[in-house]
Amino acid sequence: MSATTSGTPDHRMASASTLGILATLRRGLEVSPQMLRGWRVTLLLAVLAALGKVLVPLVVQQTVDTGILAPGGPDVPRVLTLTGAAAVGLLAAAVCSAYVNVRLFRSSEDGLLALRTRAFRHVHDLSVLTQHTERRGSLVSRVTSDVDTISLFVQWGGIMLLVSVLQIVAASALMALYSWQLTLVVWLGFIPLLLVLPPLQRRVNARYSAVRERYGAMLGTVSESVVGAETIRAYGAADRTQRRLDAAITATRSAMVRAQNLVSVVFSSGVLVSNVVLALVVVIGTFLGVRGDVSVGRLLAFLFLVQLFTGPVQMATEILNELQNAVAGWRRVLGVLETPVAVQDPGPDGVPSARGPATVELRDVAFAYPEGRRVLHDVDLEVPAGASVAVVGATGSGKTTIARLVARLVDPEHGRVLLDGTDLRDIPATDLRARVVLVPQEGFLFEGTVAENVAYGLRTPDGTAPDPADARVRDAVEALGLGPWVDELAAGLDTDVGQRGESLSAGERQLVALARAYLADPDVLLLDEATSAVDPATEVRLVRALEELSTGRTTLTIAHRLSTAEAADLVVVVDAGRVVETGHHAELVATGGTYAAMHAAWVAQTR
Repeated sequence: MSATTSGTPDHRMASASTLGILATLRRGLEVSPQMLRGWRVTLLLAVLAALGKVLVPLVVQQTVDTGILAPGGPDVPRVLTLTGAAAVGLLAAAVCSAYVNVRLFRSSEDGLLALRTRAFRHVHDLSVLTQHTERRGSLVSRVTSDVDTISLFVQWGGIMLLVSVLQIVAASALMALYSWQLTLVVWLGFIPLLLVLPPLQRRVNARYSAVRERYGAMLGTVSESVVGAETIRAYGAADRTQRRLDAAITATRSAMVRAQNLVSVVFSSGVLVSNVVLALVVVIGTFLGVRGDVSVGRLLAFLFLVQLFTGPVQMATEILNELQNAVAGWRRVLGVLETPVAVQDPGPDGVPSARGPATVELRDVAFAYPEGRRVLHDVDLEVPAGASVAVVGATGSGKTTIARLVARLVDPEHGRVLLDGTDLRDIPATDLRARVVLVPQEGFLFEGTVAENVAYGLRTPDGTAPDPADARVRDAVEALGLGPWVDELAAGLDTDVGQRGESLSAGERQLVALARAYLADPDVLLLDEATSAVDPATEVRLVRALEELSTGRTTLTIAHRLSTAEAADLVVVVDAGRVVETGHHAELVATGGTYAAMHAAWVAQTR
C-alpha cells in the first residue's frame, strides 16, 4: 500500500462537496442512523401537532356560522362546547409538539454523538501525512463546530421543517374545503416564489459552504497563533500575526454576510408575497362574501388558514439558513469520513507478532511524500535482533522517514518493511504498537501530571486510562536515573505539566517522554535523537539508562550527534535517500568515506 495513493484531502473531499442537499442528508443519515430511531412515532406526533394548529380556524368557522350567527340567535351552549373542545385539542397538540421536540432531541443527540465519535476516530486513524496536509484547526472544526451546525438544524430547523410542511398540507386541504377560489388565489400567489427558490437555494448552499471553509481556516489560524505565541513574541511578529488573524476573521465575516444577505432576499420575498396574498384574499373574499359564496365564518377561518399557510413561508429564511449551514457542515464531516485511511490496520485478519528480540528489515524500500519528490530510493537494510543501530546523514537525507516507516506511521511507496520476517502491513496494530515505540525529537506531553504522562506508556487490557499511582511509574523513573530530578519538582510525580507540557522545559519534557517509552517496554525502540534537547549532565544519565533499556532490544537511533554513532553496534549512513555505508564506527572512519568526512567535521566543531 502506498502512502500516496489516497490523493490529497482536497481531491478526496470533492466527492462530498458535490453532493446535492438531499443526497447529503441521505448520506448523513446513513452514517448516523440513530437520528431516525423511532421516526414513525415522531412523525405521527408531528401530524397531530400540525392538526392542532388548524383546529382554531375550524372552531372559528363553526362558532361563527353555527353558534354566534345561528338562525335562531346566538347558541351559547354550542359556542361554549366548541371553545372547550378547541381548548382540549390545543392542549393535546401542545403536548404532542413538546414530545416531538423531546424525541427529536434525544435521537439527534444520539446520532450526533455517534457522528462526532466516528469523525474523531477517523481523523485519529488518518496517517500523519494526511493530517499534515490539513490545518489542525480545520480538522478540529470538522468534529466540533461543523457537527454543532448539524445539531442546531436537526433539533430546531428539522422539527420546524417537518411541522411546517404538515401545516401547509393541512391548511391547504381545509382552505380548499372552504373556498377553492381563494385557495387558487393563495397558490397562484406563491407559485412564482416556488419557482425562484431552487436557484436561490443553490446559491445559498454555495455561500454557506464557503462560510464553513472560512470558519475552519480561521480556527486553524487562531490555533497556530496560540501554539506559536512564544515564537511570535521572540521574532516581534505580533503585528504580522495580528494582520493574518484579522484577515482570517474578516474573510469569515464577509462570507457570513454574503450568505445572510442572500437569505435576507429570500426572507423579504416571502414576506412580500405573503402580504400580497393576504391582501388579495381579503379583497376577493369580501367580494365572494357579498355575493353569498362564502359565509362570514368561513371567510374568517380562511384568513386564519392563510396565516397558517404563510407563516412557514415567512420562517423559510431561518429554516433555509440552518438547513444550508447544516448541509455545508455535513459535507465537511462526510469529506473527512470519506478520506481513505492510508495505513490500514489488518486487525484480527493480520499475522500475530510474538514479543521478544526483533529483527527489522527494509527491502527495496522507496518512499515519496504526497506531491513531493522521492526521499528514499531502493533502501535495503537489516537490523539484527538486539542491535543498537545509529542512522546518520545530512538534514533531509531521509533518516526520520526511515524511523516513520519502521514505526509504520507511513507505508512505503514500494518495497517492504519487515518485523521478524513479517511485513508490517500484515501485523495487527495492537501487536505492532506493543512491540515498536517511537520517541520523537520533541516529546509531546498531555495535560496532567508527570505521573499521568509517564503512565501513558502502560497498556491496559480494556483500553482504560492507566493508573498513575502504579508502582511501575516510579520504577521507570528510578531505572532511568531520573529520581533526583523528579524529587526536585514542585510536587514530584504529581507535578502538573500544563497544556502540551509547557510548564516544563524542552529537556524536561523529553525526560518524561523517555520514561514513558521505558515503561512501554518495547521490543524495538526508535529514537529520533531523543536526547538532543537535554543538558550534558542529564544526557550522561540518560545514555547510561538507555544502554540498560537497549539490552535485549533492537534500538534504531536517528543520530544528529555522532557521539551516539560512536557507541552503536552498527552505523548506517544515509545520503540523498540512499544507504551509502554501513558498518561499525571504527571501520567507517578507517575507510575514509562519507561517514569519515562527517565525523571529522563533527570532531573539528566540538573541539
